[in-house]
Amino acid sequence: MFLLKGMTSVFGIKNISITGMAGVLLLIVLTVEGLSLAHAGELAIAAASDLNYAIKEMVAEFEKASGHQVKLSLGSSGNFYAQIQNGAPFDLYFSADIGYPKKLEEAGLIVPGSLYRYAVGRIVVWAAHESRINAAHGIDSLKEPQIKKIAIANPKHAPYGRAAVAAMEHFKIYDQLKDKLVFGENISQAAQFVESGACDIGIIALSLAVAPTMKSKGVYWEIPASAHAPLEQGAAILKSSKQQAVARQFLEFMQGKQGQEIMRRYGFTLPR
Repeated sequence: MFLLKGMTSVFGIKNISITGMAGVLLLIVLTVEGLSLAHAGELAIAAASDLNYAIKEMVAEFEKASGHQVKLSLGSSGNFYAQIQNGAPFDLYFSADIGYPKKLEEAGLIVPGSLYRYAVGRIVVWAAHESRINAAHGIDSLKEPQIKKIAIANPKHAPYGRAAVAAMEHFKIYDQLKDKLVFGENISQAAQFVESGACDIGIIALSLAVAPTMKSKGVYWEIPASAHAPLEQGAAILKSSKQQAVARQFLEFMQGKQGQEIMRRYGFTLPR
């Protein structure tokens, strides 16, 4: 009774009858819940699919630490870039090609000063154990005569696809292999093609090859970084975001000790 009187006075309610106390309690509960919901915002993230495993782990840890909820969309960097230009309601954009968020910056579509170079990606040749192709033999494993299909991400809008083509051109095997190429909509789909057996071998992201679900199923060979342009990756907060403060918190979490350890574990080279 004394507790209820104290709480009603806090909310500016006086001379309330006993019969009205239940209504007051309901009002207090709804107000407290409303304050909690206002404090915890849902963050909409568009992320390049090479981050699949790393960012899912990061999101889970961030939600646990902050109380905020994250809605994660994974896909190709180029497709997200086009969607954002057309007003897609994302708060935070992670691109496998820093060139895309730089273009958004030039167009005035990101929060000034929010562009962050978060990592450099790497590509690998990967083949499943069941394929009986040993990717550990390096770039020459792509030339095995039994290979009919080679999976890569679509170079038209996926940075990892462009890096794969550049690497094959570097080793002077692109013309020999181009008719065997099968394009995934993004690098995760390209990896799925090889993992499922739909393709014999593929050039995929190191971050996917070292993930537990793929590491036990195949063998990879890391393509030298000198064979293609650096896969510099960048994130930015969108100016249209209504969750800019939460987006900054997520970037700070990524830059912190826990976030950096997650990125390192999935094979990303971190910015200095």
